[in-house]
Amino acid sequence: MKTVNVSLVGVGGQGILLTANLLADAAALSGLDVKKSEIHGMAQRGGSVISSVRFGDEVHSPIIPEGQSDVLVAFDRLEGLRWQGFLAKGGKVLMNNVDLVPVTVSSGLQQPVTDFEARLAKAFPDVIMVDAAKIADEVGNARTMNMVIAGALSALVPFEESKWIEAMEQMLTGPKAKLLPVNKEAFARGRKVVLG
Repeated sequence: MKTVNVSLVGVGGQGILLTANLLADAAALSGLDVKKSEIHGMAQRGGSVISSVRFGDEVHSPIIPEGQSDVLVAFDRLEGLRWQGFLAKGGKVLMNNVDLVPVTVSSGLQQPVTDFEARLAKAFPDVIMVDAAKIADEVGNARTMNMVIAGALSALVPFEESKWIEAMEQMLTGPKAKLLPVNKEAFARGRKVVLG
């Protein structure tokens, strides 16, 4: 299969790196060659986090060139807009329906984005919007928001749901195994958003 490029963007603390690891592991369990890279600069201070996952028959580099992401996964709407240049023509956008105010804006150092809704609609007319925080609260654990997003993403990439579950089970072992049921539920609910 041709190489598939997935860019995951957001801010520190949203579970982006864990979601990227889960995607990479599920692809590897599907017998694909996988490369992954990440940039998380000031993540602990609420800064941008970008993770790239590439998979296919043979992948030579972990870096996704600008404008080449088949899927752009935005963990919040502002970061999605910020990194829209990653998206390939005809690519898919999966976006968490949440707005995080950057520290530079909340501190008054920078003005908020104006005409945000119009800019978002113009940039992503076919966006798949997921209310991951709401679903995570409904399943009983707000920290499973990233698993809701992973579930939605699983419907957009070409490998079996069972590989995602297997990867999740390998990731959540030992004391973390008690978190499996709620994470599986969050994943299933996210997948249902896309598949109906």
